[in-house]
Amino acid sequence: MKEKYGLTTQDVTKIRQESGFNETPKIKKTFLSLIGKRLIGPIPYIIELALIIELLLGNYIQVGFIFALLLFSAIDGAIQENRAAQSIGELDSKLIAYTSVFRDGKWQKISSRELVPDDLIHLSVGSIVPADCKIVAGTILVNQAVVTGETSAITKIEGDGLYSGSTVIEGSADVLVQKIGKESSLGKTTELVRTNEAPGRLENLLFTVVKYLAYLDIVLAVILTIAALVRQTPFLTLLPFLVILFVATIPISMPSSFAVANSLEAGILSKKGILVSGLTGIQEAGSMDVLLMDKTGTITKNEPRLDNLISLNGVAESYLLQYALATVKTSSVNPLDQAILKAAKDKNISKLIVKEQVSFDPKLKGAKAVLKNGDEVFLGSPVKGDLDDKALRQIEKQASLGLQVLVLAVNQEVIGLLTFKDQVKDDMPQTIAALKEQGVRILMVTGDTASTASAIAKNVGLSKPIGTVNDALNNPLEFDGFANVYPKDKFKIVKSLQNQGHVVGMTGDGINDAPALKQADVGIAIDSATDISKMAARIILTAPSLMGITELVESGHRVYQRMMTWLITKLARTAQLALLLTCGYLFTNFFPVSLNIIVFIVIFNDCVTLTLGTDRVRTKRLPENWNLKNLTKISAIYTIGWLLLGFLILWYTLNYTVLNHGQISGLLFAYLIYSAMGMILSTRTRNHFWSIKTSKAVGTVILINFILSTLISIFFLKVGAIDILVVFLISCLMFLILDWLKVLYYQK
Repeated sequence: MKEKYGLTTQDVTKIRQESGFNETPKIKKTFLSLIGKRLIGPIPYIIELALIIELLLGNYIQVGFIFALLLFSAIDGAIQENRAAQSIGELDSKLIAYTSVFRDGKWQKISSRELVPDDLIHLSVGSIVPADCKIVAGTILVNQAVVTGETSAITKIEGDGLYSGSTVIEGSADVLVQKIGKESSLGKTTELVRTNEAPGRLENLLFTVVKYLAYLDIVLAVILTIAALVRQTPFLTLLPFLVILFVATIPISMPSSFAVANSLEAGILSKKGILVSGLTGIQEAGSMDVLLMDKTGTITKNEPRLDNLISLNGVAESYLLQYALATVKTSSVNPLDQAILKAAKDKNISKLIVKEQVSFDPKLKGAKAVLKNGDEVFLGSPVKGDLDDKALRQIEKQASLGLQVLVLAVNQEVIGLLTFKDQVKDDMPQTIAALKEQGVRILMVTGDTASTASAIAKNVGLSKPIGTVNDALNNPLEFDGFANVYPKDKFKIVKSLQNQGHVVGMTGDGINDAPALKQADVGIAIDSATDISKMAARIILTAPSLMGITELVESGHRVYQRMMTWLITKLARTAQLALLLTCGYLFTNFFPVSLNIIVFIVIFNDCVTLTLGTDRVRTKRLPENWNLKNLTKISAIYTIGWLLLGFLILWYTLNYTVLNHGQISGLLFAYLIYSAMGMILSTRTRNHFWSIKTSKAVGTVILINFILSTLISIFFLKVGAIDILVVFLISCLMFLILDWLKVLYYQK
């Protein structure tokens, strides 16, 4: 094999001049296409329908305002998408897929980008095929759905071709690179960023809120229609109001608000070596209450060394190592294989002649080899062996020392044990302690024995018993970890915890962790993870330390608090405006706020909510809980308070002033902006509003809204300055009262 295949550095340089690198040009979306994208979808369609209705009714001024609102949101959304893309775009430059390649007469690990045609590379379980290739030795099971759409895995043997982007499920093979980059079937290198992801818990909650607000609009629309029929008011005079009512309710700025809040945190995390491939992973981290940690490579360094060779039937240690060596391919990057290769090299052990090899497979829990003389060698987990009492006692003894134990069997007879020692990561005890302080429960999962798991768990501050898979599925929180866990079990454990109402995080690095990483609410791939694990995860750590998870949790809390402000104010402001307008119309027979002014109110409010993603926040130390019932209660405090003040202003102006309808509309316009800004200032913290300063952006936009609304009311809507001052002062009084009630609510 080595004589027939493999390039030299000189060969590579020459070939690259013709073929280039194994990459394709990035497809950049134009700014206009990003704007167009935001004019399509359920929310824009409602606004566009309203625009068409206003156009048919001949209300051209309102058409202009609605169109301006729609365009403003689309342009801002495009800007925020660009920023979000830049935040997660760090993956392209920092997250590199590596491949084992045979060059200059030796196996070496290089970036997949460096591959050229005719390179000989080695693929094993968990590898993502980096280019179009042909198998020259070995048999593998691959999933090529990313290219062909086939859902079932396909077995590939010598001579078969492989598509770029396929995933190796079982086996290992040496393959020859044929087409790279844009010439390959996939047309790009391994894609590690999901372009589409399911909405997170926050989005689902907010869409539920929007749904209930729409129900409120429908109820109010029915009431108004009945009132119009009773009063014999032409329906066409009512229709513009109903249209504007829905425009005011629909949160057209919501997607942009999400993008601002999440992309800002993604950028901060990126600078700390935490890469975000799924933005919902950030907001879910704030609610995460259980974190599953794979032991090997996550809690430990995954740099095992062969600690001891234990003979069970008198076979010499050198023969034990020789048999173990027979199951290992020299091109393997498996840490245990590397430890065996190093030990064999140090002890000058020669390799037996092997007819067939099956590399270590997580499903098999071991590796196999068939020797030239027909003997079959197995090296793998103790749970796969038929062990006598002597072997079991020895395994228990070694495992209690925290050693990983593999059994060695020849022709199904266990002849010895190999023990491996792996070091716990230096800062792991501090990381686990910090996560516990954040209210996150740590559960260790491992394929090792309970004794090994227990010894490691105690070293990192996990003192509860180690349970079984059955324990994990039934009463998981009574344990600190679970042993003898198979790959399929990790997925089941994550799913079971989610079914019990937990927000679950999962850290891992291997092929066997990928399904669980993808299923988890917060899938976290560590720096040494396989390509498939990184592709499955929403968060990728680029440093060996897991302390970055605490930073991720903090980011999640910040996103939660900012979106909580958005949510509470959206609920309260919408209910306040809708009820004020509806009840005002029912009792006065005119709309107390001009329809054109309502569009201004929506734009002013959206301007400040779009900046909330930049706001300073004070987070709590426990997992967040998205509870719609509690959110509705706190929103009701603001709604009732500000609505009473609105009715008071309307009643007073109608009965004790000579203001005309236009001036009343201007006065209520100022009041609605003052109340909206007050709600934002108050809801952004659970303490009194002065306990934490706003960000520069939020504070600036709030101040501008105050000034502009005041000037518009005085100079364009002809409201007296004294009247505006009175409304401002009583709004300040109501703001202080509601802020005090809010603190009492949270303290109860």
